[in-house]
Amino acid sequence: HKLDLAKLSILDLARQYLDFIEQARNLRLEVAADYLVMAAWLAFLKSKLLLPAEEGEDEPTGEELAAQLAFRLKRLEAMRDAGARLLNRDRLGRDFFARGMPEGIRLVRQSEYEANVYDLLRAYANQRQRTAIDTIHFAARPVWSIQEARERLEAILGASLEWAPIDALIAQFLTTPELRRTALASSFGASLEMAREGMAELRQEKAFATLLIRQRGAEPAN
Repeated sequence: HKLDLAKLSILDLARQYLDFIEQARNLRLEVAADYLVMAAWLAFLKSKLLLPAEEGEDEPTGEELAAQLAFRLKRLEAMRDAGARLLNRDRLGRDFFARGMPEGIRLVRQSEYEANVYDLLRAYANQRQRTAIDTIHFAARPVWSIQEARERLEAILGASLEWAPIDALIAQFLTTPELRRTALASSFGASLEMAREGMAELRQEKAFATLLIRQRGAEPAN
């Protein structure tokens, strides 16, 4: 409501307040207090309008106080409207009801990784160390001992009287390519021992030529 303070009667205001207090004895105390504050403000503003302003006075004028009062009244009205809207909203258990089988709160976790190039390289190296390690197995290599080679040469030379290449004599025992080197090396060592002991004769036409062997004292047949 708009009110002209210049036409407001302080006497009528005081009487109206006293009548209200008399009627509001059974009302809430905060209602009477609000009315008292409003009446005091109106009386103060009325006095500001009636009394002349003194020179050098820093206090606000009546118009400024009236504007402040109007602003406070509007803000109070806005707060009351907001409170009324809150109270009029639907309430749980009265206007709407909760679900009979409540659901739990689902937590959604999202990981954020912070790392530099060094951290990435170190993590990769650690992972490789755990997964890249493997056991190396070396297969047993077949080996001819000199004793085995000598036994075979003695058995072959006992039935042969002609010169024969050593590799040709032991060719029947070379069942796999892996046996060739060890068989030739062991047979060469065994032939040297047999020649030193006088059991066999060795002959080689030139360097790196085929090594021939025969039983010592054997003469070729006519």
